[in-house]
Amino acid sequence: MFLDYNPDDLDVTISELLVATSDSADPELPAAIPQVLQLLRTRLGMDVAFVSQIVDGQRVIRAADSAADFTAVQTGMSDPVEQSWCQQVIEGRLPEAIQDARPLIAAGKVPDPGFPVGTHLSTPVRLSDGGVYGTLCCFSRGVQAEVDIGRLRYTADLLASKLSQTI
Repeated sequence: MFLDYNPDDLDVTISELLVATSDSADPELPAAIPQVLQLLRTRLGMDVAFVSQIVDGQRVIRAADSAADFTAVQTGMSDPVEQSWCQQVIEGRLPEAIQDARPLIAAGKVPDPGFPVGTHLSTPVRLSDGGVYGTLCCFSRGVQAEVDIGRLRYTADLLASKLSQTI
């Protein structure tokens, strides 16, 4: 039997990058994360993709990839965890996939980030010991016709597996 293997498939590429690459100088994040985030962002049609870590009451952006015309989310930024959408997703107060976040922002159901958010995808990065590292997120300023939370979950699971080996 032959496996349905397409080396150009996004899942295959992400898996190869996260599983087959050696660790970077950063003891936590694999060196391939910037490339993985860029692949996710562009293939999913998003403006931003990032990995956040929840630490000491803060959400810290550990790695980010953004469209050239969008600089509001960058590596190293942090904010109080209670003001983040990430924490609400981790706690289950927000769904992982929001096709159109604009009504939630307008109604004050989520913190206003100060820039437009249309489609928002976020999933927890759960370590093998059951703890949560943070989230893998991406969003677009406009509304996307289709959302693919499965691909984000798959990538978060691979990232969690890699992180569990180093933390």
